[in-house]
This record gives sequence, C-alpha cells and structure tokens, in this order.
Amino acid sequence: MTTTPSQTASTVRSLDKNGFVPLYYQIQRALMEKIHSGELRRGDLLASEGELARFYQVSRVTARQALQGLKASGYAFSQRGRGTFVTKSKIEEQQSQLRGFTEETMQRGMVPSSRVLEQRVVDANSELAENLEVQVGAPVMILRRLRLADGTPMAVEKTYVSLVQFPGIERTNFAEQSLYHTLREQFGVRVAWAAEAIEVLAATREESELLDIPAKTSVLSISRNTITAEQTPIEVTVSRYRGDRYRALIRIPAATIHRGERVYEEGYFA
Repeated sequence: MTTTPSQTASTVRSLDKNGFVPLYYQIQRALMEKIHSGELRRGDLLASEGELARFYQVSRVTARQALQGLKASGYAFSQRGRGTFVTKSKIEEQQSQLRGFTEETMQRGMVPSSRVLEQRVVDANSELAENLEVQVGAPVMILRRLRLADGTPMAVEKTYVSLVQFPGIERTNFAEQSLYHTLREQFGVRVAWAAEAIEVLAATREESELLDIPAKTSVLSISRNTITAEQTPIEVTVSRYRGDRYRALIRIPAATIHRGERVYEEGYFA
C-alpha cells in the first residue's frame, strides 16, 4: 500500500501549541504512532516538509526537524527526488544502553584493542551532511578500524564525525583511545540515544581477510546514528561484526508490547 502525503498528514492528531513538548517532536511522535499501529506501513510515502508545515501551521524548519527525527529514530528513510518513506529496514531498535566497543568488550571481561585502517578528513557529501546536520562540503573525519577482543578480530568499523562540531579530534590516536571516551572527556558530549539498523550481509573479500573468516561468510551489519541530549547527531558508524562471535540481544519489556515497541538491550561476544 502506498499512502499519499496528504493522507499521511490528515490522519495525524493536532498539535498542542501551548504545551511544553516541542512541536517537531509532537509531529514526529504522531507519525511514529501511525507506524506502530499499522496505519502507515513500510514503503509508504510520508508528507513533505512543505505539506507538513502547511497542515500543522508550523515553519518548514519545524517540519524538517520532525522528519529528520523520524529518520534518526530508524522509522523512515529519504530518496533524493522521491521523498521520505517509512523504512524498509529489517530491524529497527531503540538503544537503551549505549556503549562503544571498548566499554562493551571490557564489560565482557576481555581486552579491547584497535588497528586503525584509515583516518583522514573528507568533505561531507549530501548524505553525510544530512545525517550529521552539517553543510555539504563541511570537514568530516573518517575513522576506519579493525576492532579486536583478546587479540581476536571482531569487527570492521567505519565512523564519520563532524570536525565542525569536534575540531581537532582528527589528531587523536584512536589505536589507543576510545572514541566515546574522547567525545565524553574532551568535548563534554552527553549521549542520549541512538538509532540502529541491524541486518545480515555477506562479508566482502577485504572484510573476510580482516576478520579471518571464510569468504562471503555472513556478518552482522549495525548502522548507528548517535544523538546527544541536545538532539544533535555526533557520529554515523557502520560496523561489520563476525556472526560466529557476536550476537545482538533484543529484550521487550511488557510495558512496551502494547505499543508495539522493542528495546535493543546489548550485544555480546560468543
């Protein structure tokens, strides 16, 4: 089923413009509820910024924030020239515990280490600019690392961080330093939540060699967009975990079942 943008807007509830909840979040939450209830389904076309702005009598900036929040939460994705659609990701889970590889590995009683495969500065393309909320062409650090636990390769991880937001971070030695620790201690970042998309993919030839697994073995691909308490994205990370040593656990509290929600609790090494 494909829902027209006008139908998307007309089926959501009106806003409380005198309340304390931001208008963009009211729009975002209303659309999320329609997705949970099944009124909006995977692949449905959502209303555009302009249509949402006209319907709710809000600015386009407010409407844009609502759609960006929906995408950051894993409920929607955009295609240039076509619009924004309800996501087709296989699994979208809200993080309840946010830990980097280093902290997660140490918590499992193993010694984490990293080998930097790539660390350089590039200009943000349109997709990175949207996900990191920077201008196209803004400087972005690419950090690509092989992550190891007790000396065993566990994941190939590629991270993008805005240098506009974190100037000088590109000079950090991430073979020895944790990215999350650096963001927390040097830049005062307070991580609030993250949107993750999890899927199973076939390893590339390079990934197979780095992870020491047979060619085309399935890997667990986890794409993460991490958001601060101020609702600012701080990183975009894509990790390829070897499927024979890593699992993602899903825990569904009883209180969320009625709302159709799931909570991604943690990953662990087998």
